[in-house]
Amino acid sequence: MKLLIVDDSLIMRRAIERSAGRSRFSEIHTATNGLLAVEMFARHRPDVVTMDITMPDMDGLSAIDLILKQNPAANILVVSALADKGTAIEAVKRGALGFLLKPVTAESVHNAIENILSD
Repeated sequence: MKLLIVDDSLIMRRAIERSAGRSRFSEIHTATNGLLAVEMFARHRPDVVTMDITMPDMDGLSAIDLILKQNPAANILVVSALADKGTAIEAVKRGALGFLLKPVTAESVHNAIENILSD
């Protein structure tokens, strides 16, 4: 299985990578903004994408739209520091399958990914 981690913070990308677990994913790719995420998604076709919302060049909501145009069945988990309910609702409306509020724990990331994959 493949994972794409999209976040402009190196610390957050590494934390999600550790939380997701190498045993579940044979390939883990990262992107630092939504524009790169769309390119990486096309190139690697990951099974799961974790997506930040606030990033340079292209935000996560726009990237969700473009990724879902490529593959309407893409599994996207939003991991964001934006705490307002409107952002979470908008992300899910656009097609995200889950929303985690930063800071995240290893357990919350692991459980959210497992829930997405088990549906």
